Amino acid sequence: MLPGMTGPICLENSRLSREFFARPTLEVARDLIGRLLVRSQGGRRRSGIIVECEAYVGEADTACHASRGLTPRTRIMYGPPGHAYVYFTYGMHWMLNAVTEPDGIPGAVLLRALEPVEDIDGIRAARQGRSDRELTSGPARLCAAFSIDGSLNGTDFVLGTDLAIEEGRRVPRTAIARGPRIGIGYAAPKDRRAPWRFWIEGNPFVSRGQPPGN
Repeated sequence: MLPGMTGPICLENSRLSREFFARPTLEVARDLIGRLLVRSQGGRRRSGIIVECEAYVGEADTACHASRGLTPRTRIMYGPPGHAYVYFTYGMHWMLNAVTEPDGIPGAVLLRALEPVEDIDGIRAARQGRSDRELTSGPARLCAAFSIDGSLNGTDFVLGTDLAIEEGRRVPRTAIARGPRIGIGYAAPKDRRAPWRFWIEGNPFVSRGQPPGN
């Protein structure tokens, strides 16, 4: 067990339902904290508790890819909910999102950091040279640790075989902090200030990035 891991975890293959994702993005983002992301590959499970995420909400959110409207890249954000939106950024990193909102309304939650739970040795092997607290403490890091790339774009979290989000650990709302999102300097000021990033206060696996102005 890695330092900082506390509390019981449900490992019953109890996946979140389609209805869980088909809700307002901010509600889904907050409720994803404490859930278990599972990567199945070669008959082996690798998993981690979601300890940090960010909401991206519709065409009016200038930080959201959907602000450019419906394109081949953003089509998946328009539904159905409960699928993975995986994209490449800065010419070197993959990012994993969960699609939210009812069909036709674009929204997604970026998974920013995980607390490793299962197959920790495999995670360490995938992230050689990194300290335990750097294994999955960032959106690109968790994708590298879980072998997540563009081939998983569109994967169904609810019914698919490669990725799932399960019940995980219940986190009291009083333990969940919120604040501005990270790395969105291109967005309008109101969107840079929006408190749409959620994380477990004090969890050592939360990314070390700071929102603008902090």
